[in-house]
Amino acid sequence: MKLPRTTLILILLALGLGSFVYLYEIREATVREEINEQKQQIFSFAEDDVQSLTVKTKKLTLNLERSSESSNPKWLIKSPILAPANDAIVSYLMDLLVKGKSERTLSTPVKELGEFALYQPQATINIILKNRQSHQLILGKSNFNKRFLYAQADSVAKSDGNINVLLVSTDFANAVNRDLSEWQQPVDNSQKLPGLSTPLPTSTNGK
Repeated sequence: MKLPRTTLILILLALGLGSFVYLYEIREATVREEINEQKQQIFSFAEDDVQSLTVKTKKLTLNLERSSESSNPKWLIKSPILAPANDAIVSYLMDLLVKGKSERTLSTPVKELGEFALYQPQATINIILKNRQSHQLILGKSNFNKRFLYAQADSVAKSDGNINVLLVSTDFANAVNRDLSEWQQPVDNSQKLPGLSTPLPTSTNGK
């Protein structure tokens, strides 16, 4: 049985439209997957998993260790001085390490890492977990619009010899580029100040 010309055209149009929709959906799914792969968690550990941190900047190398005591402070400075750490400052950095995400990943030849200031970084953060596993985050320079930092996280050369360079929040730079005094627990001077109601000494000459 021979189909009418109009019916045949409609069938061909339907097949063509179906193929277009199928290819479009496949393409969109691939794009979504690529976007999801670009924006991903930097590390997978939890805050309570971390035992110690070493923060190295151009002006300071700081060693922090979790306190064995249940009371405050939760963190102690082990070097370059021995002192309680400012828990709010350490918690800010920890929150970035635990929850921080890379906005994009660039597959980069090793010889080009210097272009991102990753050979002479502004900061290096070494993390030791309670199970003795170690992680490292290297912070390079800002990208062209100053919105992100180039970084390396536990970088291992891939099969093609390239290294993954991440784009991470500039909050990391704010978190680590601090003076030693900022890392220390604030001194409570309230107990050292004399009471405001201390009476003045009385005169002994009757005047």
